[in-house]
Amino acid sequence: MSVSSDRAPFFTVITPTFNRARTIRQAVESVLAQSFEDFEYIIVDDGSTDETRDVLTDLVATDTRLRYEYSKNQGTSLARDLGASLGHGRYITFLDSDDEYLPIHLESRERILAAEPAIELLHGGVEIVGDEFVADKYEPSRRISIYDCTIGGTFVIRRDLWKRLGGFGNVAYGDDTEFFTRAQSHGAFIRKTDIATYRYNRTEADSLCTIVSNEGLDGIVKYRSSSLQ
Repeated sequence: MSVSSDRAPFFTVITPTFNRARTIRQAVESVLAQSFEDFEYIIVDDGSTDETRDVLTDLVATDTRLRYEYSKNQGTSLARDLGASLGHGRYITFLDSDDEYLPIHLESRERILAAEPAIELLHGGVEIVGDEFVADKYEPSRRISIYDCTIGGTFVIRRDLWKRLGGFGNVAYGDDTEFFTRAQSHGAFIRKTDIATYRYNRTEADSLCTIVSNEGLDGIVKYRSSSLQ
């Protein structure tokens, strides 16, 4: 199945990335290998200073569904919003730049949404590689299991819900939890899937979850400012 040029794709897939030249190729290739092909893919480079641009320029040339957007460093939540604003898909979904999709990820989500189109936010279905514990958004010194969290990478958001809620906004850490809570408070139709096709990589030392676990919320600011020098 190919994306038609005269209509919106089913999915807009968004990958925000920052200094992930070493992992971004694997993430992108996992999207391009999807069994369900009706998607556009927007990669938002959030001010990288490493070789990310070079890697992505090469990849974008291989597939017309790919779009590369460079912006000044603003953080993951605003990068997600930028990608969503540039896209046209009926549903907005994500892939973090150190994670990957299993080949049937989009297909499995499309089947759920086609069977129940009233769903406004679909989430869940994750396979964790590495440490399953992360810092609690509300109490960073406390560690909780990822399986007890809402994981933004797994979100599939109907575009009209994203617009209604005003996107993710400027949230340094836990933007997925904050968005999910707002969706609940606005009465959004939310469903969870247990089909584990999103591979969440917890082995990178510079993941936001790892930084917050080790250094608290101030660690995010320190990491981004030092990387941009």
